[in-house]
Amino acid sequence: MSADARSPSNMRPSTLHLPQGDWATVLDCLCAHFPAIAREVWLARIARGRVLDAEGAPIGVDHAYRVGLKIHYFREVAAETPIPFEENLLHIDEHLLVADKPHFLPVMPAGEYVEQTLQARLSKRLGSADLVPLHRIDRHTAGLVLFSTNPRSRGQYQALFRERKMHKRYEALAAALPQLDFPLQRATRLEAAEPFFRMQEVTGEANTETRIEVAQRLGEHWLYRLYPVTGKKHQLRVHLAALGAPILNDPFYPEVTDAPDAPDDYSKPLKLLAKGLSFIDPLTGERRVFESQLSLL
Repeated sequence: MSADARSPSNMRPSTLHLPQGDWATVLDCLCAHFPAIAREVWLARIARGRVLDAEGAPIGVDHAYRVGLKIHYFREVAAETPIPFEENLLHIDEHLLVADKPHFLPVMPAGEYVEQTLQARLSKRLGSADLVPLHRIDRHTAGLVLFSTNPRSRGQYQALFRERKMHKRYEALAAALPQLDFPLQRATRLEAAEPFFRMQEVTGEANTETRIEVAQRLGEHWLYRLYPVTGKKHQLRVHLAALGAPILNDPFYPEVTDAPDAPDDYSKPLKLLAKGLSFIDPLTGERRVFESQLSLL
């Protein structure tokens, strides 16, 4: 689908409060603030009504600049590669949506991904700009993602993650570890590593914790159940790799075998699945449980 085919009614715009400067127009400010985006691109976006003021009205090319002015704009990627896997909508009500995300599909727009994201696809399908993910999983990871559908109750559900009241269960296919006793608890300190997209275990006070169980022993590979207590970037991937069982098809751990911008090999998905979510609903007090319909086997 081309960028022109998107409608602002079903995509969430990005927001910018105009910085301090001496520009005459909003257009001039946008061109200076985003030097990688050509002036002709901004002119085309404005002509199509894809740059809006704080009230959601399209601006013109002569719209006067004012420091702090709130501007909404819709991100676009001219030639976005379609991701050939479909998400599955598992549940929707007046407050929550639960979806099964396929491997390779990002949760939210970022970088080269705009339309080919779970949020954009669901927003378009439902004709809603109110869908906001309450958490994220890696693009390479498949499974459950919980969205807020109602701004009024969003904060109460976000608090479940912040206060560690959202119970998450993952599954991973990785090398067998017969020398270790399970279940085990892995608690270590993770910090940024090189290259910039990786994490690593370092000495110091633990800031991550994962409970690891064996679900099935399948010869050279075992199916593990992972219960993250914390939610650091790549936590599960680093913890298993550090134990000597990197997740099957992991391009980043223990060594980098593919750059982040390398073409995806759809025949080798990362064998990591967000399998279960459970929590006490802050609005009703009821226990809610969701299970992914996907499988790693």
